[in-house]
Amino acid sequence: MKQFGLIGYPLKVSFSKGYFSAKFERENLSDSFYELHPLADISEFPDLLKKHSNLCGLNVTIPYKKTVIPFLDGLDESASEAGAVNVIKFQKDGKLIGYNSDVFGFEQSFLSFVKPHHRSALVLGTGGAAAAVAYILRKHQIPYQFVSRQKTATALSYEDLHQNGFGDANILINTTPLGMTPNIETFPDLPYEKITSDFLCYDLVYTPDETLFLTKSKAQGATIKNGLDMLHLQAERAWEIWNA
Repeated sequence: MKQFGLIGYPLKVSFSKGYFSAKFERENLSDSFYELHPLADISEFPDLLKKHSNLCGLNVTIPYKKTVIPFLDGLDESASEAGAVNVIKFQKDGKLIGYNSDVFGFEQSFLSFVKPHHRSALVLGTGGAAAAVAYILRKHQIPYQFVSRQKTATALSYEDLHQNGFGDANILINTTPLGMTPNIETFPDLPYEKITSDFLCYDLVYTPDETLFLTKSKAQGATIKNGLDMLHLQAERAWEIWNA
């Protein structure tokens, strides 16, 4: 049997298992199955590999997209440039190579919504998904800044936005899990009253279909988009990587 799976923690909500299990059934891949592997700490990763010698590929999610890198034998260009991994390929020579299909999924999903009046972006969050988003923004020469709970040398704080507004930015991209099922009452702490119809607000969260971040932004006239298309695109890209 060919085993694929997902590492992360706590894995309360997983799109990947349902998606790939349905794919295997639909395509009559009876020799393949997909399992969740919640790891309380990334240090448990080597033991996982020992226990599951038939692993052929893994997805990586929060909070290990960056911390898994030291356990790998190499990175492809997408993962290297993004500084984050969400796909691990198990090569025939035994080496583990990290890829980033988030980069592909976000680029394909996001670019069709960007208009000439969209000047610059604020990326909410500083984790692995934010790194993939930032890579695509750099690739397409869209200026951006990170936003985090605490102001740092590389990130604004949410308090900065409440005090000073969004500046030139009229693209807001949420890469945090705020608003994701089951915590649907949560949302990024933004001055939503300063959002206008010129804004594009993109949420990588895919469940529920419309988070409070998107609902509040839509009420101000913004164009909104959730992360479901990105999720499908990155999943299919992961399958291509594993089988290349």
